[in-house]
Amino acid sequence: MRLDNHKDIIIIGGGAAGFFAAINIAERNPNLTVSLLERGKEGLQKVKISGGGRCNVTHAEFVPSDLVTNYPRGEKELLGPFHTFMTGDTIDWFEKRGVELKVEEDGRMFPVSDSSQTIINCFLEESKKHGVEILYGQPVTSFSKVDEMFLVITKDNQFSCNKLIIATGSNSKIWNLLKGLGHTIIKPVPSLFTFDICDVRIKDIPGVVAEDVEVKVVDSNLVSHGPLLITHVGMSAPAILKLSAFGALELAKRNYNFDIQINFIRYEAESCKSILKTAKLQLAKKNVVNTPQFDLPKRLWKNLVVASDVSDNTKWADMNKKQLEKLSIQLTEAIFHVTGKSTFKEEFVTAGGVDLKEINFKTFESKLISNLYFAGEVINVDAVTGGFNFQNAWTGAYIVSQSV
Repeated sequence: MRLDNHKDIIIIGGGAAGFFAAINIAERNPNLTVSLLERGKEGLQKVKISGGGRCNVTHAEFVPSDLVTNYPRGEKELLGPFHTFMTGDTIDWFEKRGVELKVEEDGRMFPVSDSSQTIINCFLEESKKHGVEILYGQPVTSFSKVDEMFLVITKDNQFSCNKLIIATGSNSKIWNLLKGLGHTIIKPVPSLFTFDICDVRIKDIPGVVAEDVEVKVVDSNLVSHGPLLITHVGMSAPAILKLSAFGALELAKRNYNFDIQINFIRYEAESCKSILKTAKLQLAKKNVVNTPQFDLPKRLWKNLVVASDVSDNTKWADMNKKQLEKLSIQLTEAIFHVTGKSTFKEEFVTAGGVDLKEINFKTFESKLISNLYFAGEVINVDAVTGGFNFQNAWTGAYIVSQSV
């Protein structure tokens, strides 16, 4: 069934993966008609807000076996694709199109301009250059396969195409349509979020950062480490965000109500106690609250000291055995109760999507329906923060562009 409004290839989704696939396909195959359907009045909105408006394009990790460890879902499946297209290829792709990237201390990579608009402009210019047809305001209401072709119906139009690429990200309507075609959809749950915590120990110190902590979810095997940020509503930063990503399914089961144990100094309790006893001798005449140990921020140290039943004017020499014990516990085994979650900045990432068992990762084509392809977060792949979700989008979209 071929309509008058026929395209060789239709891509549903005007985000990062959709544009990247469209550009690469059109560049390699100038004689094909490539159309991108975007439901909104403009595309690339997630690109626009990512990285605080700077666009965290990728991460400076250049070994596929190391890169995949940042994907709670998709680690095994992405190893092969990353050998085809990964970080170095992403950097090269953008540089060839006039966008230079830079590496920050934590490995995140951004355009030198520090503006996501640079990436958006690149995509729009490349799309125009290679004849990609971008159709805005085209929310898809259905798609089906008829006589080896796809029929795609939007709010205002009907299209037919030879090959169909789904690059819509986390979109429940599209997932339901795919489910109707026989695909299994793993129920989506939030994957990247901060923890809501109401606790006197952190209530008055938003903005304080502990540089290297270990966080465990009590009664589970979930553990992570890294910087921890005290926020107005709880805790954030990599130590928390990694835990939220790798614990997405477990924490959803607990309805985001659970306890965490934090080791603020990465010492065992006994080693910590030994160091505190040394401080008791060497700093005998000084106030405990005014002499932070273990390079902890002053305000956090003070609150943990007070939580150990030590008053503001207590000298180190006056610290008794019980107080030293309590302080060592606060430093190495502090328990905090999490009462909920908050979205990390404006970046909403989910675990869930098309079951990975139903995708051929050599081509990113559906195993159930020929000439149907996937790219980006529409499939059950998600990553920790730091540019890894975008790298999945670039890799999948590039391999799709080769496959079609």
